Amino acid sequence: MGIVEFVKEKQKAKDLETVALSRASSTKRYKQIWRQFKKNKGAVIGLTLFVCFIVIAIVSSFVWDYDKDITGMNARQRLLTPSLEHLFGTDHMGRDLMARVFYGTRYSLLIGIGSTLISTIFGVTAGAIAGYYGGKVENVIMRVVEILLMIPNMLLTIVIVSAFGISLGNLLLAQGLATIPTFTRNARASVMTVRDNEYIEAARAMGVSDFKIILRHVLPNALSPILVQVTTRVGGCIGGAASFSYLGLGVPVPTPEWGAMLSDARNYMREYPHLVIFPGLAILILVLAINQIGDGLRDALDPKLKR
Repeated sequence: MGIVEFVKEKQKAKDLETVALSRASSTKRYKQIWRQFKKNKGAVIGLTLFVCFIVIAIVSSFVWDYDKDITGMNARQRLLTPSLEHLFGTDHMGRDLMARVFYGTRYSLLIGIGSTLISTIFGVTAGAIAGYYGGKVENVIMRVVEILLMIPNMLLTIVIVSAFGISLGNLLLAQGLATIPTFTRNARASVMTVRDNEYIEAARAMGVSDFKIILRHVLPNALSPILVQVTTRVGGCIGGAASFSYLGLGVPVPTPEWGAMLSDARNYMREYPHLVIFPGLAILILVLAINQIGDGLRDALDPKLKR
C-alpha cells in the first residue's frame, strides 16, 4: 500500500470515528434532555394531561354513538343543567354536553397536530435547505418567506374558506400554511449554527450525499429550538381553530368542535352558563398543558438553565 492510499485510509477512519461520535453524542444529549425535562413538575403534569386528552379522544368513539349521542336531537332533554344523568348537562338540542366535549377532543387535537405537522414538514425542509446551501438558494427561499409573512393569519383563513368552503380540512390547511414561514426562519437559523461543524465536514469528505447529511447529521443536531416551537405551535393552532370556528370560519356545525360549541351557546350562555364553561375549560386545560410541555422542553434544551 502506498503512502497516498495509507493517508486516505487513515483519513477515512478518522471521518468515520467523527461521525460515530456525533451520533453517540446526540443520543446522550437526548437522554440528558429527558432527565432535565422530568425535573420540571409543571411540564410533567402538562404531559400527563396531554396523554389523558389523547386517551379521551380514542376512547370516546367507543363510548358514544356519533349519529345518536353527538349530532342527534332530543327535544325532551333540552338545556338540562349538570346532574348525575348528564354530568355536563345538555345543550339547546338536547345533546349530552359531556359526550360532545369529549368527542370534540379529537378534532382539536387533529387540527393542532395536523396543521403543525404541515408547517413542520414544509417549513423545516425549506429552512434546512436555505441554511445548509446558503447563497442564491437561501435568498430565493427567504424572500418568499418574507412575502408570506406579510399575509395575516385571519386573512389567509378567510381567503381559503371563501375559495374552498367551510370544512375541517380547509381550516387545518389554513392554520398549517400560516406558520410555514416561522418554521422556515427558525430551522434556517438552527441549521446555520451546525452546518460548519467537523462531523459535517467529515461526512462530506466521505462522499455522503447532501440529502443524507441534512437528514442524519444536520437536523438531529439542530432540532432543539424546532421541538420547542412545535409544542407551542400545537397549542396556538388549537386556540386559533377554536377562534375561527367561533366566528363561523372553522369547523361547521353540528361537528362537536369546541369553538363551534361556544358559538352555538352564545344565545344561551347567561341562563345556562354550563354550555360555555365546559368547552371553554377543555380549550384552556389542553392549551395550558401543551404550553407547559413547551416550557419544560425550553428549560431542558437551554444550556444556561442547565448550569
